[in-house]
Amino acid sequence: MATRNAPAAPKSVGTKKTDAQTKPTAKARARAKAEVAIPAPPVNTPLVQSVPHEFTDVRIDAALAKLFPDHSRSRLKGWLDDGLVTLDGVAVPAKTKLIGGESLSTNFPTEEVHTTALPEDIPLEVIFEDEHLLVINKPPGLVVHPGAGNYDGTLLNALLHHAPSLAGVVRAGIVHRLDKDTSGVMMVAKTPEAQTKLVRQLQSRSASREYLALVHGDLKRPNTIENMMGRHPKERTKMAVVVFGGKTAITHYKPREAFGGPALKGKHYTLIECQLETGRTHQIRVHMATIRHPLVGDAIYGKRGDVLFHRQALHAWRLSLTHPATGERVQFVAPLAKDMQYLLKELRRERDNMPRDEEDWDDDFDDGDVQVIYVRE
Repeated sequence: MATRNAPAAPKSVGTKKTDAQTKPTAKARARAKAEVAIPAPPVNTPLVQSVPHEFTDVRIDAALAKLFPDHSRSRLKGWLDDGLVTLDGVAVPAKTKLIGGESLSTNFPTEEVHTTALPEDIPLEVIFEDEHLLVINKPPGLVVHPGAGNYDGTLLNALLHHAPSLAGVVRAGIVHRLDKDTSGVMMVAKTPEAQTKLVRQLQSRSASREYLALVHGDLKRPNTIENMMGRHPKERTKMAVVVFGGKTAITHYKPREAFGGPALKGKHYTLIECQLETGRTHQIRVHMATIRHPLVGDAIYGKRGDVLFHRQALHAWRLSLTHPATGERVQFVAPLAKDMQYLLKELRRERDNMPRDEEDWDDDFDDGDVQVIYVRE
């Protein structure tokens, strides 16, 4: 049977490409490099053990979580789904119930690559570092994770350059995040085991995070805000207090310093300390706006026409946690970013009617030193 030749593709007319059109951009080259196939990770020699009879009638995913507490449930389930865990030599689904006495073989990877992001030489202010834990003071303006519009130049890229081994940890070891324009202390896990323990501390609320925020208005006494938070029903890029479908959000706050008086033309501001029990997106910003004391400079939840500060005046000040390897209770305190230091200095000067060349703000944020405090239980 004769075949018909396909018609030749028509030649384009008047569409000759210039060099600028054919050469890929630097961002496109970086993205292409990031998409190179990653080789399969090496694995350990399989660990074979007999299933203890105490796990009779227990699902295998639940048993793995108890047998290997240093790994997260999601990581163990992923290895189970990938066939790296077998029962009597057979890969089984997570819901399989154990009898007791079976041969359990685990073939966990020794190295895994969890990101295709590229390392970038972005300076980091390191507060503390050992082989398990990294604590940094994040500057304002630095995005934490790559995302739409921010494919590079993020904290994650900086971490991969600082410690290349973090490519083997989910999200490069990041266990919590700060908004782009929020400064302050952040913890990063340097191993998967440390990450699991730090995440569990956040979930159990045994890790404590305290913030400093400058808000509009005169707050006289400490209080607690507790409600449900979720996505704004109409503006999906915003968070809001909701009645249905949200998650519990709890913020404790107390006033630290007041600014106001004739020199400030009748306006009042309060520097407050906030302690989070939960870690919802934009939690402090939404909570303070809800009680009509929004953060100074907050372009999303703040006052319209607020030009006192160029970003939300929010700083992650103090972080307390249990060291994932030593079990020691540790506490890290980071100084305010320079721009927020200057803002408070100017407010004090106006409030106290001080001349501009006089320095009178001798407080615990002026020395520029990072405090690392170890607290033994």
